[in-house]
This record gives sequence, C-alpha cells and structure tokens, in this order.
Amino acid sequence: MKMSWWKIAGVILVIYTIVMGFLGEVPKLAILHETIRNLYFHVTMWFAMIALLVVSLVYSIKHLLSDGKSTAQAGNAVDSNSWSNLLLKNDTVAAEAAHVGMFLGLMGLFTGMLWAQFTWGSFWVNDPKLNGTAVTLLVYTAYFILRGSFNDENKSARISAVYNIFAFVLMIVFIGILPRMTDSLHPGNGGNPAFSNYDLDSNMRMVFYPAVIGWTLIGVWMLTLRIRIKKLENKIQ
Repeated sequence: MKMSWWKIAGVILVIYTIVMGFLGEVPKLAILHETIRNLYFHVTMWFAMIALLVVSLVYSIKHLLSDGKSTAQAGNAVDSNSWSNLLLKNDTVAAEAAHVGMFLGLMGLFTGMLWAQFTWGSFWVNDPKLNGTAVTLLVYTAYFILRGSFNDENKSARISAVYNIFAFVLMIVFIGILPRMTDSLHPGNGGNPAFSNYDLDSNMRMVFYPAVIGWTLIGVWMLTLRIRIKKLENKIQ
C-alpha cells in the first residue's frame, strides 16, 4: 500500500480532472466558449508526454555512459554480467518511456484536433505547431523502427540511445522553438498571448495543475507496467 500511494493519487487526480473538466466553472470566452475545458486534457497530456520523454532521454544518456564503463571492465566476468544487466535496464526504461510518451502525445494530438475543429473550423490547419507535432511523431516513429533494425541487441540499444538524444532535441525545436518564431494560431506562439495571460483564472488553475500531475503519474504507472511486461518477456526468451 505504501508503494502504491502515488498510483492512487494519480487515479484520484485524473478522476477529479474529468469531473471538474466537464462540470466545473470556466471563463465565458468568445470563439472558445465551452471548448476551453479541453485545456485540462489536450495541454496536460502534452506536459505528461514531455515528462516521459525526459525520462527516456535521461536513461538513454545513462545507457551510453554505462556502456562506456562496461567496455572498460569487459575482462572481469562478474563485473561484465552486472554491467550487462544495468545496460538492459537503462535501455528498457528509455524505450518504454518513449512508447508511453508517444501514446500520451497521440492522445494530446487527437484532443487537439477535436479542439481545432470547433474553434478553427478544421481538424488540421497549416499551423507550425501542428506541423511540428506531426514531424515529432515521425521522428520518434523512426526511433522505434531503428530499434528493430539490428540483430545485435547491444548495437541496437547503443545506436538507438544516440538517436533518442537527437530526437528529443528535435522535439523541442519543432514544438517549442519554431512555433514561437513564426505566426501560429496556438496561444503563447507567434505573438498570441498564452492561456495564463488571459483566461486561465483561479478556478481553472485549481484543475489544470492537478491534471498535469495526475496525467503524469498515470503515464509513469503505464511505464512501470510496460517495464514489468518487458522483464517477463526477457525471462521467457
């Protein structure tokens, strides 16, 4: 029970988000109207996605650092075995965190498309952030394809770890930097004011921030489940 408190907290926060997201008070805004409620889902899922991709990045870096140390200790059989287990763990966490991150990213994309339909009149418009999102998803899709392109697991993990670092940097560029440098329909980009500047009132903050924490905790829970499944698959093999 003590080890599961954060899982319970995540479930409670997400339930709270869903209930308040549909029933709570929101600002009466032109154009957005009731669709502003999607802020609790679309934006917060993307925050959770970034958190999971940061985890993936950190473990890819840890894998590369551990890989260098294991090469230096290759002559010691005991040390070599322990380093091999560590490499497997780091690579597994990096890969599974990227999987969960992309799932949350797709959920954020779909909720964003629904929002766009009601506010911009189309599921997809020529917007730099939307286009950057599509490119980011393709970049990480290439990461998953790359992982399965090698018969040598060690080589696959090493090259994938390097690529994962570049993928994260590209994600920041495509969805965080470029949209702010050009005209964009998204709030906080291209000269548009951010949500917090004109409509994220005190009532919405009471839901928005718990939603970010809740979706992130659920994402971490999904990550732990995927890691456990991967360990069982490795034991079976």
